[in-house]
Amino acid sequence: MSYLHILRLSMNIICLNPPFLPRFSRPQRSPAVTKSGALYFPIWLAYCVGVLENEGFDVSLVDAPARDLLLSDVIQHIAAIRPDMVVMDTSTPSIKNDLNVAEEIRRVLPDSFIILVGTHVSALPGETLSKSDAVDAVARREYEYTIRDLARLLGDKPTDRARKDGLKTIPGLSFRMDDVVIHNKDRPHIENLDELPWVGKVYKNHLNIRDYFNPNALYPMVTLISSRGCPFRCSFCVYPQTLTGRKYRFRSIRDVLDEMEFVIREFPDIKSIFFEDDTLTANKKRCIQLADEILARGIKIPWTANSRIDLDFETMSKIKAAGCRQLCVGFESGEQKILDSMKKGIKLDRMLQFMKDARMAGLLVHGCYMMGFPGETRESIQRTVDLAIRLKPDTVQFYPVMVYPGTEAYKEYEQKGWITAGDYSQWITPDGLHNCVVKNETLSSLDLVRLCDQARRRFYLRPEYLIYKLIQILKKPAEFVRTAKAARTFLKYLFAGSRI
Repeated sequence: MSYLHILRLSMNIICLNPPFLPRFSRPQRSPAVTKSGALYFPIWLAYCVGVLENEGFDVSLVDAPARDLLLSDVIQHIAAIRPDMVVMDTSTPSIKNDLNVAEEIRRVLPDSFIILVGTHVSALPGETLSKSDAVDAVARREYEYTIRDLARLLGDKPTDRARKDGLKTIPGLSFRMDDVVIHNKDRPHIENLDELPWVGKVYKNHLNIRDYFNPNALYPMVTLISSRGCPFRCSFCVYPQTLTGRKYRFRSIRDVLDEMEFVIREFPDIKSIFFEDDTLTANKKRCIQLADEILARGIKIPWTANSRIDLDFETMSKIKAAGCRQLCVGFESGEQKILDSMKKGIKLDRMLQFMKDARMAGLLVHGCYMMGFPGETRESIQRTVDLAIRLKPDTVQFYPVMVYPGTEAYKEYEQKGWITAGDYSQWITPDGLHNCVVKNETLSSLDLVRLCDQARRRFYLRPEYLIYKLIQILKKPAEFVRTAKAARTFLKYLFAGSRI
């Protein structure tokens, strides 16, 4: 082992999902305290941890919201281990808090290198760096290799001049130097995803999987991904526009299944796997190949995935046989012109066939709907709710459209003066729930919140739906745990409505 590598091994790094509100789910596409009690795995931080550990660095992963850790707890832990580098996740609604956490870390670790990651800082690196001198840098977009290269540089204990010169060579890095913010060229997205370590191993070494919950998957569960990027053009979707890009890149089927077998073996009590790919089903040939290989290996575990409505019955039947239990689908609207305006790329008449095929295949469907796009009215929203009831998915969510910096939707609403929030903290309510920060030509933010509350009650309080759910949990006891766990918080908001 070289002398330089020995120096690198002495690097102590912490990857931190910082403390904020209790059960604040920062790693999801719309960060908030959710009405269903969902808490997402810190999957992107976990990949970063795995890459750093493969390089031989001493790395710890601390997920403060999952562990109910306060800022004082985190500061005490950091003061004890004194990391040389702190990699900290961020989000739009928590960014003010996140910068405050960075400042508290800087107070106890004046010489540590503090770098922020995540969708918000990827979209606004200059703005972020200008708001706090405690932050040394931002790693934009997919950040695993940017953090790795930075750790290599710092681990070599460079002189001040060598450090400054080295920082300029790292793609994907934005940093402050002599009171000037420098943005290096973008780092290309990772093409060979098989070279990345398994997040399952990171979960095993650093996390308690029972801390995490997604109501669309049987509990306890593990979240994996089999691809990155999304080829579709939805204007509101934050990951492809700020983090993973729109080029669809795949892990090999072999690598995915090897990791599935690992998590089944290492987490013997898990009941399901959630594939958090933007759209697992976008490539029919690969989707069928995945199912065929799962069947060939005899892997038996229920799994859930994100899908679009262009999935056909043949593929549905195949993935159902391979263990797929539920699909999460963005129907979004019951108006074709609104679907077209958000660049969704789907047709209304296809939705009914999709649901018919899903029922025939025996797949559950979670339907997602958004309200408040340009041209939307009370009447068009009621038609969307009517459509949701007609489609009869297993569960639904109705939300005002969430626009985040870095997306086309955010730019459109900003240009039209339709963003009603005064600052990023208003993207959530004081309790941490999703807030409505937009309006349109005819509907105010408050109108949209009330219409979403009414939509949930219309859908979930129908006698037909309540009877369906009762029969479901009687016939399938495995569904009871995830339904009851979600209902504990969801019912409170269903009857009381959102508070803004």
